[in-house]
Amino acid sequence: MKLLNRSALSVRPTQPFVDWINALEPTMGDDDLTLDDVERESTIYLIPEMDTPEALETFVRDRCVEILETELRAWEEDERQWPDKIDWALFQEFVRVEHSYLAIDLDDETALEISEVDDALLLDSEQD
Repeated sequence: MKLLNRSALSVRPTQPFVDWINALEPTMGDDDLTLDDVERESTIYLIPEMDTPEALETFVRDRCVEILETELRAWEEDERQWPDKIDWALFQEFVRVEHSYLAIDLDDETALEISEVDDALLLDSEQD
């Protein structure tokens, strides 16, 4: 086990986010995604260690557009299909954030790798 010098944010969708996803490609009846379906796709973001709620809120507010754009892009690449205004209010409406103070790596065999986020890579992993 390795203790990482990071905190973590779990970004989970809300029902309005799921409604937006379902509106992208309207379906009939039981084909719509549910909140449970979409929550299985939630993202964990490693962030600097945060020791106060105020520091966490400031960090999240500063990065909310970037996080929300990543979440939207995971479901729709065409930004013309996105909501008109990507801001703190939409972030609060579309996602909820859970903070973990500690991030621990339980994989003792594989070294951590660092690479830039590539939208194509995100889309490929969703199709697997």
